[in-house]
Amino acid sequence: MIRLLTRRRAGLFALLVANGLAQAAAAVIAAIAVERAFSRLGAANSLSTIASIGAALAGAATLSAFLRARERIDAERLGQSYCHDMRMHLFDRLTVMSPRSVGQRSQGSTALRFVGDLSAIRKWVSLGLARLAVGITMIVGTLIALVLIDPLLAIATGSAAVLGGLGAVAQGPALRRATREARRRRSRLAGRVTEAIGAVGVVQANNAVGRERRRIRKHSRRLRNAMIDRARRLGALQAVAEATGSAATAFLLVVALAAGLGAPEVAAAMTVVGLLVPQLRGLARVQEYRQHQQVAVEAIGRFVDRPALLSEPAEPHPLADGRGRLLLRDASLDIVSDVTVDVAAGTTVALVGPNGAGKSTLVAAIARLVDLDSGVIELDGVDLSTVSLADVRAEIGIAAPDLPLMKGSLRRNLTYRHRDATDDEIERVLDLCDLRALVSGLSGGLGHRISEGGTNLSSGQRQRVLLARAVLGSPRLLLLDEADANLDAATASVVDRIVNDHDGTSIIITHRVERIAVADEVWHLVDGRLVEHGPTDRLLSPGTRTAELFATPPDTDTGERAGDDDRREVSVA
Repeated sequence: MIRLLTRRRAGLFALLVANGLAQAAAAVIAAIAVERAFSRLGAANSLSTIASIGAALAGAATLSAFLRARERIDAERLGQSYCHDMRMHLFDRLTVMSPRSVGQRSQGSTALRFVGDLSAIRKWVSLGLARLAVGITMIVGTLIALVLIDPLLAIATGSAAVLGGLGAVAQGPALRRATREARRRRSRLAGRVTEAIGAVGVVQANNAVGRERRRIRKHSRRLRNAMIDRARRLGALQAVAEATGSAATAFLLVVALAAGLGAPEVAAAMTVVGLLVPQLRGLARVQEYRQHQQVAVEAIGRFVDRPALLSEPAEPHPLADGRGRLLLRDASLDIVSDVTVDVAAGTTVALVGPNGAGKSTLVAAIARLVDLDSGVIELDGVDLSTVSLADVRAEIGIAAPDLPLMKGSLRRNLTYRHRDATDDEIERVLDLCDLRALVSGLSGGLGHRISEGGTNLSSGQRQRVLLARAVLGSPRLLLLDEADANLDAATASVVDRIVNDHDGTSIIITHRVERIAVADEVWHLVDGRLVEHGPTDRLLSPGTRTAELFATPPDTDTGERAGDDDRREVSVA
């Protein structure tokens, strides 16, 4: 977790403490002015005396108002500064996780880390911790002032504050449980709604609207009940806060009457207590923010503590120049085990195998979307684990079903991997990927807005844009995972054209024998092991396991989308 009191935030915290001292001083000034005014009631007062008392009261009120406004600003600055650093820390953590491991959690649950949980932490820092800094400082300062008026008054008021604090603390465990349950229900409902929105076509096509509505209603009712229970706990906490303020006033009056204090002293003490009551009520609410923050920190901690699947080298090495010579030596990850193969630069490799063989897992490791458990992957003689992720990604283009289009313009999607692509390079890729007709047919051309996931394009159009994104900038290593799965026979030639045009090394996961026939060599994975690899003509010869694989027609569970199971192989405990 990010440290709260950095040098800058420690300065803001010190300002809040100083603010509390200044508010205590304003309360003391007001109390002195009131005491002086009551002591002179019924006496003949000069205009200067009246003016001085009025000026003191007005000055104290103005100072107090200014300090409260300043407190709110500084408290928000403290909270927003911390939440900004936390948000960037969470995002950095997210970007070193495998896309597949992130995808194992619902989008609603993950988004809750960045919105709901961080909001709870911000409230604790801005409205809780900052209120503690100001409130406690002011209470201590004003109690010292009450001691000067009468020690018994200070004891009475301090006793009310202590009892209120103990009452608020006693509400903590129940409130934390209610908050945790409400948060869990909110996360589940958000996940269900996000899933239904993302798959609304599936829901409609399968006549499941009623079924999904019942699921949403069930989760909504559970959230409603959890929120009502949480409100019940908050109501009890609010009652403690109100009782604390009333008790402070009552204790003071009882002590004042018992001690026989004069009206000026009682009026001054009541003025101090009147200024303290909002602080006491605010401190009682600190418990609410604290419990919400603890639940949020638990959830964020579970997210942050998940093992990262990627690591940046402490002292990264540069990639050597080359055209994509690829060496795997004893590469192992999850199901993939001890893969050793050496590929010359400029080679086209067809990666084949049955469902669950580990093909997509191996490609993800080569692209450094996940690190190996053991072994080495070298590109042009350099171990990729010693190269910065940015440098690796700059030299590897990848297109895969679980790497969708982004919300934004068509140009943004095309150039997402290679932001500095020239117009000439973009034009080349448009021709290469047969996107001319698409661009000319879209309103706004390259500026046309693509919806999240590219749902406003056909599957074939999406696939061609994904291919264009991968080949833009001519990366030395091109990885295509089921690149031809959504292309008909006519447009499938786009993949052939891309591979033929590519000057570097290409690895293609495919289930089409015609795609394998144009490859230079084949890697055949079974249960994560490389059972055959070598020139295409030899592996397609009768008697090889690869030839047997393609001699058997795919059943209904395999076929063109057989690679989908591979994309669920990498998991995080």
